[in-house]
Amino acid sequence: MKALCWYGSGDVRVDSVPDPVIEDPKDAIVQITSTAICGSDLHLYDGYMPTMEKGDVLGHENMGRVVEVGSEIKNLKPGDRVVVPFNISCGECFFCRNELFSLCDRSNPNAEMAKKAMGHSPAGLFGYSHLMGGFSGGQAEYLRVPYADVGPLKLRNDGLPDEMLLFLSDIFPTGYMAAENCQITEGDTVAVWGCGPVGQFAIKSARMMGAGRVLAIDNVPERLELACSNDLCETINFDEQDVHECLMELTGGRGPDSCIDAVGCEAHAGGTLDGTLDVIKTSTFLATDRPHVLRQAIMACRKGGTVSIPGVYIGFGDNIPIGAAMNKGLTIKQGKTHTHKYMRPLLEKIERGDIDPSFVVTHEMPLDDAPEAYEMFKNKEDNCIKVILKP
Repeated sequence: MKALCWYGSGDVRVDSVPDPVIEDPKDAIVQITSTAICGSDLHLYDGYMPTMEKGDVLGHENMGRVVEVGSEIKNLKPGDRVVVPFNISCGECFFCRNELFSLCDRSNPNAEMAKKAMGHSPAGLFGYSHLMGGFSGGQAEYLRVPYADVGPLKLRNDGLPDEMLLFLSDIFPTGYMAAENCQITEGDTVAVWGCGPVGQFAIKSARMMGAGRVLAIDNVPERLELACSNDLCETINFDEQDVHECLMELTGGRGPDSCIDAVGCEAHAGGTLDGTLDVIKTSTFLATDRPHVLRQAIMACRKGGTVSIPGVYIGFGDNIPIGAAMNKGLTIKQGKTHTHKYMRPLLEKIERGDIDPSFVVTHEMPLDDAPEAYEMFKNKEDNCIKVILKP
């Protein structure tokens, strides 16, 4: 089959690889009809994620049709149309029973490696390094899905197009959980750093939960325009304005009630000293992450407020103002999304017409053009915000 494979920093290629096969009675094989490039895929593309190996198949935002199931799969059959969550969960361990699906204790076969890096292992992920299990991703014609009795969401309405449903695999639940972690009360002011796809869904979700004001922070004009066109929000372009000063002015000096870091480990410097130092350190391998946005969020958030972190971090961040967080009494909530928990409720919102997630899609391209799509997405060319790939 055709698949997009990683060969090093900035080097991805469409190759021919063996078709996946059933390896466990709880496996299913899905023929991919749509897959997407995620912002966190760029961490792999840029070489920030350790334990990648040449030939690894990328892609964790996937949907398609079941073509084969293992002997223990009773809830799926060939022909079923499914969305596949990006994390792999067993459904039976302590964490899965408590709906903490991204923390599954059983799905990462390389758990010992992850424990050495993090203290404990999170769940396995599709197409996201050997630290996270070494599972092949779905930027390919076919995908093997472990624990298929737990993960894939079977779609009841075959009339809705892929582009409305695909993002249930990751970015819609991720933005929703980010807003939920803010513990929003009616009328709250929420600041969102990063107006890429996750940030866009965080903005929409904050509105759904009753936020009175949303302050969107980015430097890409089309992203800021999209945030404003789909939701009433105020924007800050960090290339043109001092973010902290703007947030204080807009909130009467109090600061936002909640701050969402939807950027993560590759934050742009924005002309700031700390951001510039982050770039120097990571480019010379003196640091793994650029946590400039996280610092800004902690410093700007009002006393007693909440900082929510859906953005991906890889290793160690320098000079995070933990003293400010402690003395201001901030709550910090973070983590990979417990996707399985949110997929069905968010599907119901789509079916009711509450939201059409396809609003973030700017490009649809064949899988053969994936290397060009990665470059375009990384460099924000042609007003690119979200790319769907068609195998």
